[in-house]
Amino acid sequence: MQTQTLGTSDLSVSQFGLGTMSLLTSNSEDEAIRLVHRALDAGITLIDTADIYNDGAVEEVLGKALKGRHEKVVLATKVGLPMQGDPTRSGGGRAWIIQAVEDSLRRLDIDSIDLYQLHRPDPETPLEETLQAIDDLRRTGKIRHAGTSVFPAEMLVRTQWVATQMSLPPPVAEQAPYSILARGIEGEVLPTCRRYGLGVLAWSPLNGGWLTGKYRRNEAAPKGSRAASGNPFIRADDAAKLGLVEQLRALAEAAGLSLMRMSLAWTQAHPDVTSTLIGPRTEAQLDALLGAEDVRLDETLLDAIDRVVAPGVNVDPRNAGWVPEGLAREKRRC
Repeated sequence: MQTQTLGTSDLSVSQFGLGTMSLLTSNSEDEAIRLVHRALDAGITLIDTADIYNDGAVEEVLGKALKGRHEKVVLATKVGLPMQGDPTRSGGGRAWIIQAVEDSLRRLDIDSIDLYQLHRPDPETPLEETLQAIDDLRRTGKIRHAGTSVFPAEMLVRTQWVATQMSLPPPVAEQAPYSILARGIEGEVLPTCRRYGLGVLAWSPLNGGWLTGKYRRNEAAPKGSRAASGNPFIRADDAAKLGLVEQLRALAEAAGLSLMRMSLAWTQAHPDVTSTLIGPRTEAQLDALLGAEDVRLDETLLDAIDRVVAPGVNVDPRNAGWVPEGLAREKRRC
């Protein structure tokens, strides 16, 4: 599997990374460990997780799965979203970051985290406080590099500026949602990442399962799918997406590809994407996803996809992953 350097860091990551949000959704601990090992054996060198995934249980399983194999893996985790729904155990404040990193290190059973990412912007905490805490972790060896997740372009610029003013190393990577159906980062986020040399980790390249083709017109959502489980962001009756997926499926079939492989190859085709995070629940799903690693889309097909979903468009605005502070209801009402 091909690898690239992540931004300005010294981290080399595989073109596909293993996202672990769903690692324990339907797997036992043993099944989850086997899935991780299969990913590593296939050439994946990047594993991405977060403290909130199953309230720390995913980090604990990864600690067991990676025992004896840490040196061959770039391990990334995240901090900031509420643990167990508790707002006092969240955010970018110094006290919480210092505690959270120790908790993650213990669960992961490691001494240092390769990439420690702010899971979402925290408008309630001064960025100076967050960046200083992150740098203290770096200087003490708790983390190697910092990253961000779902930061809008203006926050990426501000983060770089504040780090420069404080003479601190800035974050080296941004993790953002990116798929054919969620192209919002193309307008400002990706150009900003390019300008500052940030690596880009693309998550949800299949748009929550939509680009596997599993949701079809006048059919119930498949058992076990996110739509069937009541995920509020994924509706199997989304008329706009149903129509677009039908057009995209036709393009894939004409190119001799599955919709899923075409979609993964499309995300990976953007020159600013360093690694695409895939989140299989089973070993069979992993094998199917990895079949896209050698797929290359020609300009004719890429142009045809652009005609179905225009560059810079999020078909469902909720897929942006974060609501800007100024659009929050409480900020718009007296």
